[in-house]
Amino acid sequence: MELLRVVFRDYRWPFIGVMALSMASAGLGIGVIAFINQRLIVAGGNALSELPQFIALLVVLLAVSLASQLALTTLGHRFVYRLRGRLIKRILDTDIEHLEQVGSAHLLASLSSDIRNVTIAFVRLPELVQGVILTLATIAYLFTLSPPMLVVTAVWIAMTMAVGWWLVSRVYSHFHRVRDAEDRLYRDYESVIDGRKELALNRHRARRFYEESYEANARDYRYHIIRADTYHLSANNWSNIMMLGAIGIVFFMANGLGWADTTVAATYSLAILFLRTPLIQAVGALPTLLSAQVAFDKLAGLDLADYRGEFGTATPASDWQTLELRNVTYRYPAQATRDGFAVGPIDLCIMRGEQIFLIGGNGSGKSTLARLLTGLYQPESGEILVDGQPVEAGDWERYRQRFASVFTDFHLFDQLIGPDGGKADPELIDTWLDRLAMRHKLDFVDQQVASTQLSQGQRKRLALLMAICEQRDFLLLDEWAADQDPGFRRVFYQELLPRLREAGTTVFAISHDDSYFEQADRLLEMRDGLLSELTGEQRELASRDAVSRIG
Repeated sequence: MELLRVVFRDYRWPFIGVMALSMASAGLGIGVIAFINQRLIVAGGNALSELPQFIALLVVLLAVSLASQLALTTLGHRFVYRLRGRLIKRILDTDIEHLEQVGSAHLLASLSSDIRNVTIAFVRLPELVQGVILTLATIAYLFTLSPPMLVVTAVWIAMTMAVGWWLVSRVYSHFHRVRDAEDRLYRDYESVIDGRKELALNRHRARRFYEESYEANARDYRYHIIRADTYHLSANNWSNIMMLGAIGIVFFMANGLGWADTTVAATYSLAILFLRTPLIQAVGALPTLLSAQVAFDKLAGLDLADYRGEFGTATPASDWQTLELRNVTYRYPAQATRDGFAVGPIDLCIMRGEQIFLIGGNGSGKSTLARLLTGLYQPESGEILVDGQPVEAGDWERYRQRFASVFTDFHLFDQLIGPDGGKADPELIDTWLDRLAMRHKLDFVDQQVASTQLSQGQRKRLALLMAICEQRDFLLLDEWAADQDPGFRRVFYQELLPRLREAGTTVFAISHDDSYFEQADRLLEMRDGLLSELTGEQRELASRDAVSRIG
């Protein structure tokens, strides 16, 4: 099982230490049974003199058992803490295009359901370990009392466990389907949250979504979780009843067949009663461990980047002069009925300090070009060069550190950071708060935004402030001005962009504001995945009517 393999690989010696404690606990448990058999059952009138030793033995058993369980539980939670951190780091290190293919619903399900299932399994792991060790130790002790009775009892318990294991295997099968249903439910949750406005305006769509998508997936989840619980409860009850039946079999062998005296039968019965709870707990823990295996299978299916501890935050050289895309192509994965959209070949050379505008229709490849330019997507063919030197396979993280951005689907963080992850320049913040007309809209506590109730246009201004505070060489803006009012849109093009030029920042802006195309050093156009530069009369026509270019 993957859970045990990973624990033993990463926590071998702590785990061996915990197992030693568990074995000591099992040995003490058997010692208590032996003490009862050898000292209390036959003590007669001297039983009172044995009581202090018996109580002392129980106290030691309690201390060792609690220590072993706490040690294993603590080890388990440390492992889960590390597992969660490693998963987050692997997501951070995975290429953007692969994460987009996986989808946020799958990632959220893994971060919540899969990690939760591993956590539950680890909490229940002590029960399984204790149950197995206690069973083996008890069997060894019972063998010394009556081997024939042990054979029959062992066959009885083996049959009990075999049927229980079959029932648990059915649990595992249904847990696989439960986990698949959870992925679909997470997609439905995203639709409810992200599409809340559309669903509120169109109740017919809301009804169809609820009945045809959500209810279908919820019913599927309910069906399989009920089946899983049914088999799980059946396994528990089967084990419980059969263990009680084993006591009857023991006394039948002792009194009916004469295989042992009543004292041995009583000891066997006491041992079975002693094992009853650990075995039932072990059987009950198995579904959680199986669920954890499903979780590990799902995590493996994400195909994320391998884990590595460092973040690769090395700062690239700041004295670059040219950035070039040479014969760059990129193709999205094929869909069910059509080939994936292709971009390129693209040839583009950007000089340091230029301000470049990009226009193009929806689906023309503008955002794809922006992702290729910033290194978020890696070319299928061709190469990206900085000052004539191609970006090699191991250089992409360093390359991306040149860029700050505000994409159309940006996420707004609440913490300002400066160069190399340090504090942002207070003077720079103060200056740009006035330029962005946000001084009276934002409150900061230690450079953390305390007020985030903003309109979309104001959110974009805050995102731009955060990008500027990073003081990167290259700023990419994806239709940044689209959500600004006409007055501030003019401020952006006629005042803010010149300020960025003065600071030496290279700006690559996706824009359709033809009234302000004269602010650009160069005007580029994407059409059907191909890039061209508009010059002369073409640029003048685009500046008069950009809409006609994308119609």
